[in-house]
Amino acid sequence: MRKDFLPFSRPSISEEEIAAVDEVLRSGWITTGPKTAGFEEMFHRYCGAGGAVALSSATGGMDLLLAALDIGPGDEVVTPSMTWVSTVNLIVRHGATPVFADVDRDTLMVNAELLKPCLSEFTRLIVPVHFAGAAVDMGPIRRLAADNRIHLAEDAAHAAGTEYRGEKIGRRGTAIFSFHPIKNMTTGEGGMFCSDAPALLDRVRRLKFHGLGVDAYDRRQQGRSPQAEVLEPGYKYNMTDIAAALGTGQLGRLDSFIARRTELAQYYLERLATVDELLPLAMPAWEQRHAWHLFIVRLDIDRAGISRNSFMAELQKKNIGTGIHFRAVHEQKYYRETLKLPPGILPATEWNSERICSLPLFPAMTMDDVDDVVAAIKEVLVR
Repeated sequence: MRKDFLPFSRPSISEEEIAAVDEVLRSGWITTGPKTAGFEEMFHRYCGAGGAVALSSATGGMDLLLAALDIGPGDEVVTPSMTWVSTVNLIVRHGATPVFADVDRDTLMVNAELLKPCLSEFTRLIVPVHFAGAAVDMGPIRRLAADNRIHLAEDAAHAAGTEYRGEKIGRRGTAIFSFHPIKNMTTGEGGMFCSDAPALLDRVRRLKFHGLGVDAYDRRQQGRSPQAEVLEPGYKYNMTDIAAALGTGQLGRLDSFIARRTELAQYYLERLATVDELLPLAMPAWEQRHAWHLFIVRLDIDRAGISRNSFMAELQKKNIGTGIHFRAVHEQKYYRETLKLPPGILPATEWNSERICSLPLFPAMTMDDVDDVVAAIKEVLVR
């Protein structure tokens, strides 16, 4: 058994990034300023996006999107239940109705055929979720949204650096990224809103900082504008220069992070090929670059004779950390009691929700660490 605990995720922070944050702290300007502006420019160039707005979280980005699209009571937003709860929480907070699409059982992502029966005359927005670093098959979904004149925004919280048919996620349409510490790159907490719709970007910029007519940092004046006026009630979701300095360094290393994650994931797949009780996610059939944000398996609870939660608890006793991404939103207490969806309505989502488990995966891991995880898994399953 390992002597030290192996977490399921750990950020990779370099000495250069620590020095960059230190420089900001000593500069006298630590909130939204030149570092944030530079990070936005670097990120939208990396993705090929029309523009980018740095935010304090991806959740903030979704909140701003719903506000910018004036989504509210009477509107429906279609998204998978196999996602983090923040998206659905915000849909409800805006007074709209979440409509859940099921996912493919083995990729855990929606597709156009699963989305189509969820649409109605009240549907205002579709939010597909790129999952674990893999890309949703966006082509058919884009056509579906366009044909029905429905807004489309990609939940790209897992997809920094992911590519779909030769294009980075964020290159086309609207996408919201997360820089939480468990993600492929981090700003501590933070997010990025990318879009090729200039009017949408302008409104998100305005709403993110109190509804002021200029940004928190005016790029032309190199400071705050004393003439700034509130054009509409807004929010407080701006990113700080402290976070942006870290994010700039992380983005410069993102491709190397992904390369290492890919090596580790491929080794996991080789080592787990003979463990019949575990089923890794399937690789999507369409052309893409998988960013390997997470390494997810599903536990065959019948064959293993143990529940997923007990499996995770036994691994923890052996100093192996794990995670759940995700417990289906409609199975959370609040949504069980308010939406009252009948069991079995989302069969693939519910099957995975009971069995899903994220194994340790981060760039600083070694192949020996993977061996330790696999050895612990085999010991637990044998017992």
